[in-house]
Amino acid sequence: MSKRKVAIIGSGNIGTDLMIKIMRNSELLEMGILVGIDPASDGLARAERMGVATTAKGMDGLIELPIWNEIELVFDATSAKAHAHHHSLVEKFPSKRIIDLTPAAIGPYLVPVVNFSEHGDLQNVNMVTCGGQATIPIVAAVSKIAKVHYGEIVASIASKSAGPGTRANIDEFTETTAQAIEKVGGADKGKAIIVLNPAEPPMVMRDTVFTLSEVCDQDAIRKSIHEMVESVQKYVPGYTLHQEVQFEIIPEDQAVFIEGLGHRHGLKTTVLLQVKGAGHYLPEYAGNLDIMTSAALATGERMVSLQNA
Repeated sequence: MSKRKVAIIGSGNIGTDLMIKIMRNSELLEMGILVGIDPASDGLARAERMGVATTAKGMDGLIELPIWNEIELVFDATSAKAHAHHHSLVEKFPSKRIIDLTPAAIGPYLVPVVNFSEHGDLQNVNMVTCGGQATIPIVAAVSKIAKVHYGEIVASIASKSAGPGTRANIDEFTETTAQAIEKVGGADKGKAIIVLNPAEPPMVMRDTVFTLSEVCDQDAIRKSIHEMVESVQKYVPGYTLHQEVQFEIIPEDQAVFIEGLGHRHGLKTTVLLQVKGAGHYLPEYAGNLDIMTSAALATGERMVSLQNA
C-alpha cells in the first residue's frame, strides 16, 4: 500500500516533532513538505538535513508549488489566528483534508479514542488542546457509565515546554478545552485550567480530572477508565495513571454549586494522569506537545485507513 503524502504547516516544536514521528513511525503517511515562515528556523533546517522538502513562504507559498498537487493531508501546527487563513485556502480543494493542532476549532473537536467515527470523514477536524487530548478520554470514560454533571481538568506542564504558540493561546486553550469537555466528553458543564510549572528540573505533564456524576457502580467507572487509558496508550505509550482512581460521595445535603447548573450532588471521581513524551524531537518532559502530535498522527492514519477501507 502506497503512503499518502502530507504537509505540515508550522516549523516550530510541534510541527518538527510531528514530522519526525511520521518519518520514524508511520506506515501510512509520508512527509511531503514542512512549511514555515522563518527561513532560519531549526525545524526547516532539520527537515532539509533529513531530505524533506521545505518552504519558508507559508501556506500561500505551498499552494504555488508542484508538490501541492500530491498532498492529501495538511497538519496545521501554527496558531489559532493563522489557521483561519489556512482553512480558507484548503477548503477550496475538496479532496484535501486538514488536521488542526491549534485551538481555532473551525472544524469539530476530535479525540481519536472517543469520537473519530463521528468526524473522521470531514475535511477539517480540530485536535482540541494538549490538555483536552489527555483528559477528555477520562471524562468520556465516566460518561459511558453515568451522567456527568460537571467535568474539570487541570493541566500542569513544564514551563520550558510552553513555547510562544502555547503562551499566545492560553485563553483559547481554556475555552476550547472546556467546550470539548462538554461536546466530546459528555459533561453538562466543563472547566479547564492550565498551569505552567517552572520547576527545575522540568516536570513531566501532569493532568488532574474531576468529574461529578450520578451515583453509580464505582467498579464500573474504574474499569471504564482503565480501558480508556489502555486505548490512549496505543498511540501515546507514555500516558499513564499516576495514582489509582479516587471516589467520594457528595450527599444531597452538601450539594456543590456549579455555575450554569445550580446545585448538584452525586459521585465525585478524581483521576491523576502523567504524560511522558517519546523523546523524538522534544524532551520527555514535554508530554503536552507529544500527546498532540501523537493524537494528530493517529487521526491522520485513521483517516487514510478509512479511505482505504
